[in-house]
Amino acid sequence: MKNEEKKNRNLGGRPPKIDPAVHRYSISLTAEENARFLTLFETSGMHVMAHFITACVFQKGIKTVKIDKATMDYYMRLTSFYSQFRAVGVNYNQVVKILYQKFSERKASAFLYKLEKQTAEFAVLSQKIISLTEEFEEKHLKKES
Repeated sequence: MKNEEKKNRNLGGRPPKIDPAVHRYSISLTAEENARFLTLFETSGMHVMAHFITACVFQKGIKTVKIDKATMDYYMRLTSFYSQFRAVGVNYNQVVKILYQKFSERKASAFLYKLEKQTAEFAVLSQKIISLTEEFEEKHLKKES
């Protein structure tokens, strides 16, 4: 019984792979080739160089990802602006509701008139933002065929 316990005992460690990679190859690159290779590796977005080399050898397709920081920054600011725009819309509805609840019809109409003027200015500003966004997309984000 003690012999069976010793045989079935967990030795710990990592379980062995089903198909381990045991064949290794070595190549030599010039300084220029190495710089080009490292550039391709960095732009591929892969984290493991061995996987990148395997993809190159078997031509699985190499992805090249370019991230433009200015475009990302613009996108993040536009997203935050959109959330603020929605918040203004919610606040607008709340203000109109409170105006008619708390004030007389005449006072509420006067305040609403001022609010409408500001809303018109806000609409013009939002149209300018939309046109700038479309212009930015045409210049920087659209891929030419």
